[in-house]
Amino acid sequence: MDKIIEVKNLKKNYGSVQAVKGIDFYVEGSSLFAFLGPNGAGKTTTINILSTLLTKDEGEIVVNGYKLGEHEDEIRSSIGIVFQEGVLDPLLSVKENLEVRGSFYKLSKEVLKERIEKALSTTGIENLASRKYGSLSGGQKRRTDIARALIHAPKILFLDEPTTGLDPQTRKNVWNTIMRLKNEENMTVFLTTHYMEEADMADYVVIIDNGEIVAKGTPSFLKDTFSKDILRIKPKNPIGLEKYLTAKNIRFDKQIDIFVIKLENTLESIDLINEVKDNIESFQVLNGTLDDAFINITGKEIRE
Repeated sequence: MDKIIEVKNLKKNYGSVQAVKGIDFYVEGSSLFAFLGPNGAGKTTTINILSTLLTKDEGEIVVNGYKLGEHEDEIRSSIGIVFQEGVLDPLLSVKENLEVRGSFYKLSKEVLKERIEKALSTTGIENLASRKYGSLSGGQKRRTDIARALIHAPKILFLDEPTTGLDPQTRKNVWNTIMRLKNEENMTVFLTTHYMEEADMADYVVIIDNGEIVAKGTPSFLKDTFSKDILRIKPKNPIGLEKYLTAKNIRFDKQIDIFVIKLENTLESIDLINEVKDNIESFQVLNGTLDDAFINITGKEIRE
């Protein structure tokens, strides 16, 4: 795939504070790209620079073939942004809000009408067009926010924690919209999120901490490299299992009546289970998660 965003040696300081310390990464076109980091890592600063909301101190950035610092208008025409907080007028209807947004792009009435109809259809909110934005549920507002970002047919959609605060079913509906944009419209989606199960759907993940990129790769690569599979055993005789594990120098943690053993890989569990099978009431073998990888990489939880 072609690189639709390229970032080289990006730096940004706030006085004596180095917010971004010379980072490099790229985003492939038509991909779902997850940009993760704890609070204060430099994530928001980077996104604001990419979307022309903030100036950089050093570095070279190219978005959709346009160089930042020389072609701001062209970059803005290439991107759509969905912020954490809604920016639409609560007293206007969904359609009226989209019309106001569309007017910024000096579209003809005919083109604007077509764009609004497509944005409503793509996000599945045609039946909400006449409803006031302020009367919508959280999920309906979020899909309207996405529709707003689609009016000018961008190639790249920035989503800043798009499902924070939504219930699981509503989050699923929003994600159906996001994946439809990626798969059917070939749109590049640049995502920040606090939900690791969402980042797990990404084609590629970059993790930033203290202004530096500390890990990058596919979700499976990060999990394989920075997390451990786990064997959980509930024994019939806890004292007997503890003696066995201690004698074999197998490290474990106890969670009430459950023994938790970290594995190098899932297959390692087979021999151990066979050795103690007569003392097993139940067991689970769990794959390492992106949450585990993130904590091992940064030493912090994503929601800190």
